[in-house]
Amino acid sequence: MPSSEQTPLIQRVPVNEIRQRYSHSTIRRFCTVALSSTLIVCIITALALYAVGSSLVIGDDPPKKEYIPHKSWPESEGISYNKLKNILLDTPDAKQVREWSKYYTAGPHLAGKNLSQAEWTRDRWQEFGIKQSEVVSYDVFINYPIDHRLALLKDGKVKFEATLEEDVLEDDPTTGMEERVPVFHGYSANGNVTAQYVYCNYGTYEDFEDLKKAKVELKDKIAVVKYGRIFRGLKIKRAEDFGMVGVVIYTDPYDDGPMTEENGYEPYPAGPARQPSSVQRGSVSYLSIAPGDPTTIGYPSKPGVPRQSTDGKIPRIPSLPLSYAEAIPILKALNGHGPKASSFSSSWQTGGLGYKGVKYNIGPSPPSLTLNLVNEQEYVTTPIWNTIGIINGSISDEVIVIGNHRDAWIAGGAGDPNSGSAALNEVIRSFGVALEKGWKPLRTIVFASWDGEEYGLIGSTEWVEEFLPWLSHATVAYINMDVGAKGKVFRTSAAPLLNKAIYEATSAVPSPNQTIKGQTVRDTWNGHISTMGSGSDFTAFQDFAGIASIDIGFDSAENDPVYHYHSNYDSFYWMDNYGDPGFEYHLAVAKIIALLTAQLCETPIVNFNATDYAIGLANYLDSVKTLASKSSLDADSQTSIFASLETSIASFKETSSAFDAKAQTLASSLASLHGKHDRRAAAELYPQARSINTAYKLLERQFLYDEGLDSRSWFKHVVFAPGLWTGYAGATFPGLVEAFEAGDKEMVMKWLDIIEMRVDGAISLLEG
Repeated sequence: MPSSEQTPLIQRVPVNEIRQRYSHSTIRRFCTVALSSTLIVCIITALALYAVGSSLVIGDDPPKKEYIPHKSWPESEGISYNKLKNILLDTPDAKQVREWSKYYTAGPHLAGKNLSQAEWTRDRWQEFGIKQSEVVSYDVFINYPIDHRLALLKDGKVKFEATLEEDVLEDDPTTGMEERVPVFHGYSANGNVTAQYVYCNYGTYEDFEDLKKAKVELKDKIAVVKYGRIFRGLKIKRAEDFGMVGVVIYTDPYDDGPMTEENGYEPYPAGPARQPSSVQRGSVSYLSIAPGDPTTIGYPSKPGVPRQSTDGKIPRIPSLPLSYAEAIPILKALNGHGPKASSFSSSWQTGGLGYKGVKYNIGPSPPSLTLNLVNEQEYVTTPIWNTIGIINGSISDEVIVIGNHRDAWIAGGAGDPNSGSAALNEVIRSFGVALEKGWKPLRTIVFASWDGEEYGLIGSTEWVEEFLPWLSHATVAYINMDVGAKGKVFRTSAAPLLNKAIYEATSAVPSPNQTIKGQTVRDTWNGHISTMGSGSDFTAFQDFAGIASIDIGFDSAENDPVYHYHSNYDSFYWMDNYGDPGFEYHLAVAKIIALLTAQLCETPIVNFNATDYAIGLANYLDSVKTLASKSSLDADSQTSIFASLETSIASFKETSSAFDAKAQTLASSLASLHGKHDRRAAAELYPQARSINTAYKLLERQFLYDEGLDSRSWFKHVVFAPGLWTGYAGATFPGLVEAFEAGDKEMVMKWLDIIEMRVDGAISLLEG
């Protein structure tokens, strides 16, 4: 990892130069928008940036094409690839991963308050054989709770006072810790407001539109909304846009599926249903606008850097999280006031507290019935700590990064994030065993334990912003593990380049929930791969740096015990007794991550598939067409405006198929050399392998647009971004989608042209 001391604050990512290729490219649409000159940067510039010195990665310059990287190439160095895979499957141990989980969940570890864990993690990695491991800090702007209050007032007198506490459970030791973290929202605004209140369903963009159409008075009111469907910060942003003065967000058991008290299940710890006092903490930053430190958007939060205003990035009105047990009296007090939720669209007819007497009236509450919401936070600029470990490979400019965040809102965090932390330790320990046996990877591997993810992906974002030139030049892929295990259902989201790799890795790992002996995770998984959104540490890699990324973990099934997200009950006791007794799913995800890493770092030809990307682009465009058919734009022009982009995507598919076939032919030729130690033949094929791998590595970068999205310029990817009003869920062709949603034809044409230019750039790259 090179030093960034001499690099400018805002980095640029190099992408392939665009050549005029087809007749449709020579006659651009009437509103053609030229890309910024800073976008069309040659690879030589990246190489110059890469020359900045290194504090962690120690290796030679990229090998000259006439020299193979090590004498046994294309075979693995030190031990065979098959032996490496056996080590990665055999080393992870259930008792050991349980011990890692017990350590990480033993006490509070908020962002900026977990240096001892960062150092402990570094020390363990060094013991495993990853000698180049160190703690890296950033100075970031975050908040910590001081005081709060939520009271229901009747004619100014207290009718109900919320405790804003979760119950201490005798069975669950960490729930009673004196130093347990109070309920609060990261980046919430200070305030003391007393006002009438309105039930606003999930607080989505559409929910507020429904309230507006129904002429429900919102200005100067407090919103009471349910968690779910969109990122919590965007609920507050929408309320703020309507002039509301505060927000209360509670967890409704309707969203727990069948595992509820209403259906006869005992609440935790006696049973699998939600503990009624469970509270979901979390960040309320405007995650879909820009992640990372809100005072240093676009550059790393190092000591002494300029600080930006937080306007438009975090809320200006106060908010509090609430349990459903303490939401009941507030919701019941609305009974009979205003329309019922059932009179609105179907998305409003959801609520699991009817059996408790809640009618789900919308309000507003009468003037005599108000809420007093008090939120007092301390905002500070304080260090956070990433732990970074390196295994240098034979090829220094082909790098795989694997990361998981370490910080949590509570003392536990057994699922989020420390199921991933425990599994990552076993991944690293397994690679350490291979190192002891003489193995050296072909490509460099970087391991990361991020801090500050919960506040807004801070640790990973600042790191990517600091080392962008090196990452852009060298990184092949980023593998993310957040919640490694909280249930039995394997789930993943990924850039299409990685589809092939994840299918192969899951096909080699035994499934913990196999119904037929010998079934793998791939056999018991439906094979669905989601598009990349946000909400975890892959965001800066994928959406800002254009690095192909994947996010992996085991999620809850409908009949699994309720997962207490961001609550004190996401504890070691819950995981040990309900979430993953035996820690089998922790082991499975560790093995998948390890094998996926081995594939990407050891195969002579990177295990990517460009054709899957082309197929994905065609599918994404079909989705935009569906949206366009419902827009206010001229319907007669909608078919024709897509024709040129369709042609480019079709050409990209042809080029991708030919490129993948070429890569496969070369892979077969390299496979035929195994056991022969024919260095002359290897030396002849090595330049071809380098050429193909470089194109695969840089392909994702071709879909970056330097100016970024219109309303949120930090997001540079023209194919993937979080939805502007969802935050978590991914949007494909986001600039184009937002243009159609705005009904702006000029913007639609602009984004059609930008996307086509980026697709043509990808074609040029693969044609070489």
